[in-house]
Amino acid sequence: MTALPTSHRAEPHPWGALGLRPDLRIIAAMIPPGSRVLDLGCGNGELLAYLVEQRQVMGRGVELSEEGVLACVRRGLSVRQGNLNEGLADYPDASFDYVILSQTLPFLNDPTRILAEMLRVGKRAIVSFPNWGYWRYRLQLFITGCMPETADLPHRWYDAPRMQAFTITDFARFCRAVGITIHEAVYLAHGRRVSIWKFNNLTATTAVFLLSRQ
Repeated sequence: MTALPTSHRAEPHPWGALGLRPDLRIIAAMIPPGSRVLDLGCGNGELLAYLVEQRQVMGRGVELSEEGVLACVRRGLSVRQGNLNEGLADYPDASFDYVILSQTLPFLNDPTRILAEMLRVGKRAIVSFPNWGYWRYRLQLFITGCMPETADLPHRWYDAPRMQAFTITDFARFCRAVGITIHEAVYLAHGRRVSIWKFNNLTATTAVFLLSRQ
């Protein structure tokens, strides 16, 4: 099992952040006020709106669904419709300080490409994803013989789009293999921080990583 240090950064608790999903609160706390931010797969714009309103970032977003784009436009956000599997060719190098990808990585056809693109257009990247190495998911697979649905991403194996399950250890090894540096790692179990960092792959349901190129 790969052990990574758990971040002890104090997370601010402005009232505006309390309604955000736990991993989104962690992501918001990683981004300094006034940063240039690109949110990929931004959904209804919940995180992006918070960052723009409460942390005064210059925010942009990319979302595949028309419903999500319309929701973002209603919030007054600058969001375009796009497929992340096609890359980020429209954006020049280092045009953002942070590029965010929350709970979307398992659905991408080529994670290596999209992470390389994120770290091309942004100085740093932040990703969050569900951890299928969590002990209850392992036990469920052992007992039932069926792939579990994660607490933070209830998605069945046959639902569209198809999803690739992976663990915290898988991702850490991937980063080493492709030359990505992990600057900060935060682990959550059902929305609460995991403090036993040596066993994060067993005890965490969700992980948030702050990344850069080596």
